[in-house]
Amino acid sequence: MLPIFGEDVAVTQYLVGSRASNLAKAQVREYLTPLRERFPEVTFTHRVILEGGDKDRRSLLSQVSAVSGGSAFSSEQEASLARGDVDVVIHSLKDLPTANPDGLILVAPPERAEVADALCGSTLAGLRRGARVGTGAPRRVAQLLAVRPDLEVVPIRGNVPPRLKKIQTEGLDAVVLAVAGLRRLGLDDAIGEILPLELFPPSPGQGALGIQIRQGEEPLREILASVGDTSVHAQVNAERAFLAELHGGCSVPVGAYAESLPDGRLRLTGQVTSLDGTRRVSGVMTGGADEPERLGAALAADLIDQGAQVILDVVRGAVAVR
Repeated sequence: MLPIFGEDVAVTQYLVGSRASNLAKAQVREYLTPLRERFPEVTFTHRVILEGGDKDRRSLLSQVSAVSGGSAFSSEQEASLARGDVDVVIHSLKDLPTANPDGLILVAPPERAEVADALCGSTLAGLRRGARVGTGAPRRVAQLLAVRPDLEVVPIRGNVPPRLKKIQTEGLDAVVLAVAGLRRLGLDDAIGEILPLELFPPSPGQGALGIQIRQGEEPLREILASVGDTSVHAQVNAERAFLAELHGGCSVPVGAYAESLPDGRLRLTGQVTSLDGTRRVSGVMTGGADEPERLGAALAADLIDQGAQVILDVVRGAVAVR
């Protein structure tokens, strides 16, 4: 935080970090617009931070993460925040590891966007047998093969618009992308079909922003709380606790989403799928919104009892060999 002194008053300035992509910038605008309206006396200045996954577009994300010692899409931003180079970082929450670095915390995110994935370029029923579908996420690969084992899944990486262009440049029949990212970029027309959540549960935290600050920054925390949604906070905490209990990350095929019920409770759905799509373990559990982490851990334990651990051990072995 930087105090800027004018003629009569001190104006508070906060530096806001994010990745460099157009989607990251759109998320920053989405988040800061209501804050600037509510706190005209506070200046929010955006600063771009390049991540390992942005610099290296060729290597597997697991390899990029190993080099960075953390996440391919969050490590540099978290380091900048810890050093005090920025005061708040706006992430795509699904990109964040489930454990916060010491001294950093997540505050309640704003209203959540659509959580589902979309098939772009076709519908599932419209895909020819043996169609080539692009995605780089093991979860999406596994879920696609579980529903359509005939498909050829082609690994792709990059920001949203370049991945869409690969339908033409690489002769793909379709690609899978998050609905939230497409809509934040005004690319609704690219959606061929929104994939059903019961078959394609998303990455934990998908559609939500991850708002990260340093612990103890109470004035900033109070400002950000004004746009935070406590229901969304409970949802994503349950999803992330589920993922943490399974010791998962972006390299494992784990999907989860939580819904806030009319009675104030949470309903959490989770799924673990083998990489070849031949085995799926799933479950649904309801619990108190005041104990989302307990709900997430309980559902993870239930899936482990059903055999999810065997699937995850095989997946981690396959990733380690790469």
